[in-house]
Amino acid sequence: LAVTMSILGLKKKQPKTFKVKVSTMDAEMEFSCEVKWKGKDLFDLVCRTIGLRETWFFGLRYTVKDTYAWLKPDKQVLDQEVPKDSPITFNFLAKFFPEKVEDELVQEITQHLFFLQVKKQILDEEIFCSPEASVLLASYAVQAKYGDYDPNFHKPGFLAQDELLPKRVLMQYQMTSDMWEEKITAWYAEHRSITRDEAEMEYLKIAQDLEMYGVSYFSITQNKRDTELLLGVDAQGLHIYSPNNKLSPNKSFPWSGIRNISYSEKEFTIKPLDKKKEVFKFYSSQLRVNKLILQLCIGNHDLFMRRRKVDSIEVQQMKAQAKEEKARKKVERQILAREKQMREEAERAKEEMERRLFLLQDEARMANEALLRSEETADLLAEKAQIAEEEAKLLAHKAAEAEHDRQRLEVTALKTKEEKRLMEQKMREAESLAVKLVEQSERRLKEADHLKQDLNEAKDAERRAKQKLLEITKPTYPVIMSFVSCTQLIAAYSKRYAYMEKSKHLQDQLKELKSEIESLKLEEQQQAGLYSLRSYSRYDCRHGRLHKNGLQGLRYEKTFHGD
Repeated sequence: LAVTMSILGLKKKQPKTFKVKVSTMDAEMEFSCEVKWKGKDLFDLVCRTIGLRETWFFGLRYTVKDTYAWLKPDKQVLDQEVPKDSPITFNFLAKFFPEKVEDELVQEITQHLFFLQVKKQILDEEIFCSPEASVLLASYAVQAKYGDYDPNFHKPGFLAQDELLPKRVLMQYQMTSDMWEEKITAWYAEHRSITRDEAEMEYLKIAQDLEMYGVSYFSITQNKRDTELLLGVDAQGLHIYSPNNKLSPNKSFPWSGIRNISYSEKEFTIKPLDKKKEVFKFYSSQLRVNKLILQLCIGNHDLFMRRRKVDSIEVQQMKAQAKEEKARKKVERQILAREKQMREEAERAKEEMERRLFLLQDEARMANEALLRSEETADLLAEKAQIAEEEAKLLAHKAAEAEHDRQRLEVTALKTKEEKRLMEQKMREAESLAVKLVEQSERRLKEADHLKQDLNEAKDAERRAKQKLLEITKPTYPVIMSFVSCTQLIAAYSKRYAYMEKSKHLQDQLKELKSEIESLKLEEQQQAGLYSLRSYSRYDCRHGRLHKNGLQGLRYEKTFHGD
């Protein structure tokens, strides 16, 4: 009994709630759920939390062993094969994809969630995308994230931290990240004025034309022993692919051509609407996968039929509200665009005014500098003019002095000419006298030579007379004759001595005359040099330079010879 009571107590103490963690494409949420909640209760709570009304596209997915499964709405959460972790982790993802995103996606939140999921599938290479399409899609993704391109704000390298291209595309070409960024930016710059919602819609419109968009692939066999094939389930129908080719199906069964899909254990049967066509059977070995295939087939077929019916009141209201909201946002965007344009124009006008102000300030500064330079130049020119005036006065004064000197020199020259004429006359007379004196001197020299000869003869006679006198003292000789001879000789010698004295006096006069001639020559040379120096420098007032005069003094030279 005690054991039974303790067991009942434990049952009563079991928790009435459990923790759940739900991850959307851009957020994570945690909820406390009641034990009795069904999958629909948790799903509706998540949709209400994020504000999603187009709930038929989405589901809560969880991982089971080596595959995944979707939470069933009509079954309790804890009764399903959900993980036993706490909190239980679910991913809120798109389970079904629209045929035309532009017509079917009404809410912005629905569109945004699809955009994030498709973008992740492309980057993870779950959806094949060509390099060209990848770059274009990346440009719309950048527009949705960063808004309009602004070269002043979006500098090179601003996409370095963003994952925009699949790794396969990056490895396919030998291009640097800067080169890829340049290509993406070139497209990005052309998306100006596109809002985030419009950029995301453009992204989805391009992505929905990709071959693998919205396709769920499963491994199957056509019979129990055949090679494996791939089954693709999407909004258009069922497709059979080769294992190595997920782009081009070998066979397709559109929903409009399928009458019935039956499932029995591991066997699927597709019955065409046309009874003449052959029934297609395929096999899948995993029970969980078979249930998942059946769920996707039912859900996609229901949506296919729903699209071809009139929209429900709820959908019509949603579309009307979305239309009004888009119209309102369009008006707001137009107003914002006008305000932005006006602001840009005002900024441009302001920049233009600032530029013009800067130019005017620069011109004013340059004008002030030019004025200062002009004033400095004017002062310098005035100073130069004053200096030039003073120099002109000085030059005029020098010119007057030069003219006065010239006139004085002309007068001096006239006087000098007269003096020179007189001096030449005197010199001619002196030369004539000198010639005469020289002739007399030569004559006197000759006479002196004769006198010397006579003197020598007298000396010889005197010597002979002395000899004879000595001889007289010895024998008896007529003394009177000897005395007379001696007296004659002495008289002749005295006469010749007087002539020599007269010749010496004449030579002294000749020397004095030569000295006087030399002094006259020296005086003439000094006067001629002074006249030549003064006549040489004549100042030209008009040209500020000296002219050389050719006037030279006269020079006369005479060489005198004599003792």
